[in-house]
Amino acid sequence: MCKRFAPLVFVCIWSTGFIVARAIAPGTDPCLFLTARFGLTALILTVLTCVAGLPWPGMRLALGHLAVGGLYNGVYLAAGYQAVRLGLSPGLMALVGALQPPVTALLAAVIWGESFSLRRVAGMGAALAGVGLAVWPALHSGEATAMPAAALALAGAGVLAVTVGALLQKTGLRATDLRPAGALQHGGAALVTTVLALAWGERQVAVSMVVFSALAWSVAGLSLGGSMLLVWLLRQGQAARAASLLLLTPPLAAVWGWFFFGAQLNTAQIAGFALALGGIGLARADGAHTPTKQGEGDARRSKPAGEGSTG
Repeated sequence: MCKRFAPLVFVCIWSTGFIVARAIAPGTDPCLFLTARFGLTALILTVLTCVAGLPWPGMRLALGHLAVGGLYNGVYLAAGYQAVRLGLSPGLMALVGALQPPVTALLAAVIWGESFSLRRVAGMGAALAGVGLAVWPALHSGEATAMPAAALALAGAGVLAVTVGALLQKTGLRATDLRPAGALQHGGAALVTTVLALAWGERQVAVSMVVFSALAWSVAGLSLGGSMLLVWLLRQGQAARAASLLLLTPPLAAVWGWFFFGAQLNTAQIAGFALALGGIGLARADGAHTPTKQGEGDARRSKPAGEGSTG
């Protein structure tokens, strides 16, 4: 029973990522919040690494983990949180983030010459068209609450950052145990968000139960709970099912947004969700059947977008 429902539990946790951004938006600057989240997570994972007596990677690998964490978590979530603060709904941000796996495949085809079929191209095209359809009403509604183009630009920059981070994750960094690797990567993310907080002049932190609850959930639920559940799924052979269920993340995020904040989606946006999810599913299905080297293909298929999809 546990194995059967664990992938769905994982996706439900993952889909709350940008709900946190919406919850803290009224009174807390996003990069300051993320710095606290990443710093606490890095501290906990450092303690776990020391208690377990695990070795730390050498200087070169350590710098690689810091860089990957800065991109994969720091830049992506900082951009995503700012986009939500500027008016992009959590569901739409999750939808844009869900483009990361096929975009990664596209760059891998360009950089490393990996196969890229017509089906994947069609899926990518449909996904991009769906995202455009979903965000078009908000960009051109003419209302005071209309989403500024800057929010969409930030979301796109975040997806590019998490895509580069995902490509770097496929290098020798995979040899490091997840606890020291996670400590270093979250530390790198904290450094990036600290710099961005200074660059953007962030100073506002609301001391409230909502912010403390959001921080506790971000550290325990998203950064530690979701990540540990993902590791368990990988070891139980359930990663493929979790990866397919990740297609539910954007609509689930939209449901959470409706439940907590009363966010509404019109018919065009719902149609955009459906088209984008169908395109992403088509692109991922093609990737699942692309011949690769033994072992390498299993690792690539089994690794969903992680928190880079929903933060």
